Amino acid sequence: MDESRIVNLEIKVSHQDVVIEELHQVIYEQQKTIDKLETLLSGLTKRLQDVLGSEDAEIRGHEKPPHY
Repeated sequence: MDESRIVNLEIKVSHQDVVIEELHQVIYEQQKTIDKLETLLSGLTKRLQDVLGSEDAEIRGHEKPPHY
C-alpha cells in the first residue's frame, strides 16, 4: 500500500513539474510582449511630444470637418 501511494505522489509531482514549466514559458512570452509594448509606447510618446512641441504642428482632434 505504501509503495502505491509513493508512486502516485511521484506521478503527481511529475505532472506538476510539466505544468510549472508550461506556465514559466507563458510568463516568459508575456514578458517579451510587455517589453516590446513598453518600447513601442516610449517611442510613440517621444514622437507625440516632439509633434506637440513643434510650433508649426496643428492638432485638430475635436474640430468638425470643413464640409459641415
